[in-house]
Amino acid sequence: MADWLTPEAWQAIRLSLKVSLWATLASLPFGILVAYILARWRFPGHGLLNGLVHLPLVLPPVVTGYLLLLTFGRRGWVGQWLDQVGIVLAFRWTGAALAAAIMAFPLMVRAIRLSVEAVDPRLEQAASTLGASRPWVFLTVTLPLILPGILAGAILAFAKAMGDFGATITFVSNIPGQTQTVPSAIYAFLQVPGGESAAARLVLAAIAVALGALFLSEWLSRAVARRIGGA
Repeated sequence: MADWLTPEAWQAIRLSLKVSLWATLASLPFGILVAYILARWRFPGHGLLNGLVHLPLVLPPVVTGYLLLLTFGRRGWVGQWLDQVGIVLAFRWTGAALAAAIMAFPLMVRAIRLSVEAVDPRLEQAASTLGASRPWVFLTVTLPLILPGILAGAILAFAKAMGDFGATITFVSNIPGQTQTVPSAIYAFLQVPGGESAAARLVLAAIAVALGALFLSEWLSRAVARRIGGA
């Protein structure tokens, strides 16, 4: 198996897993919060927030990467401040994680939001009438019921982060061993003569990871739903 993929391909897979894991873990708390706000609250600007959350789905990924470069690059309005405290995102794997998190965020929020909307509000109201505060109602009533959706959203976001190309390569370039993820490595292999076979093997590995994530998402969601239903 070690000879089936080149060292560069294995390096890209390890980096993609690292980037996707951090992108998912870092964005998950924000995803739960935003999904709950969109599902339960009505306020001026609700439509604007919903549009901003889903904007990465409709924008060309290269545009998203360029906006990240303008914002978080060393000369960007946020990046130059971060640079002063020693935090650099552009052309670093941390920047790849940021780009992947932004591209995957809409899928995560949508899955969690659907789960929140499926929870009967009367259950939350009943807990509130017993004197529970809103945060306590969320932790003890809402959160356990939406756990399948959280798991599904997290795993789908992980799979999406693994496959991001346009935003990542625009923001952090394609530096082997530093920012070269699986899609970037496939692209690099296809640019050199004789690299098609290495690219094809890496494509198969990417498909296997994506399918594994989808199957794991379905299995975990059903397992948690059965456990909650039998509780």
